[in-house]
Amino acid sequence: MLFIASDHAGVELKQLLTQYLTNQQIHFEDLGVHTKNNVDYPDIADTLCNKIAKNYESNRGILICGSGIGMSIAANRYYNIRAALCTDPYMASVARKHNDANVLCLGARVIGIGVAETIVMTFLHESFDGGRHHTRIQKLTNQRSNNE
Repeated sequence: MLFIASDHAGVELKQLLTQYLTNQQIHFEDLGVHTKNNVDYPDIADTLCNKIAKNYESNRGILICGSGIGMSIAANRYYNIRAALCTDPYMASVARKHNDANVLCLGARVIGIGVAETIVMTFLHESFDGGRHHTRIQKLTNQRSNNE
């Protein structure tokens, strides 16, 4: 399942992306927000990451804030969440292929809709390469487990 959410700074880009995903016939669940009323991005990341965690190997998420940085920091605090802030399609490709990222973070004040659409499609269609990268992901998981 694909989940998408934003804070108030990312609501316009989220609305454009949800329309794009609908046009592409990609099923998703919009977790909000739907207005520009001030909200705290850690709360939005919490909602999405808890949904992803229920099936982190197949669920994907998209988080949007002004820069993408806050959402990325917040999301990466969750066990089995590998959030990647991407500003171009190459970053989205490598995030999936090498890092098995399951949450894409976007900055609404950093990229335009055309680039965002390409990043999203790249993120959704790339697969994890596994192999040597799997060992590295396991090390990250083990580091997280040891620190809790």
